[in-house]
Amino acid sequence: MSGTTLSSADLDPRRRRLLFRCWHRGMREMDLLMGQFADAHLSGFSEQELDLFEALSENQDQELLSWIVDSKPVPSEFDHEMFHRLKNFHDHTSPINL
Repeated sequence: MSGTTLSSADLDPRRRRLLFRCWHRGMREMDLLMGQFADAHLSGFSEQELDLFEALSENQDQELLSWIVDSKPVPSEFDHEMFHRLKNFHDHTSPINL
């Protein structure tokens, strides 16, 4: 079970692949961070936003998580609005809801 609440039935192939990738990253914490964000926003992304989110999703879980929790600086090529939307989507003062 992936955890997604978004049906992929009405999504185009690119969004379907990205939704699957967000919920099957390999690290459960990142499945939740990326997957919940994708569930909430993926269907409304423009092509440019898809490009940015897809590029973010291609990073290794440990790297991306370290940027989200501020344990490492975000490389300039990923320090953009889409990253900040992902980071700000979750309230890090409480546990991630399962």
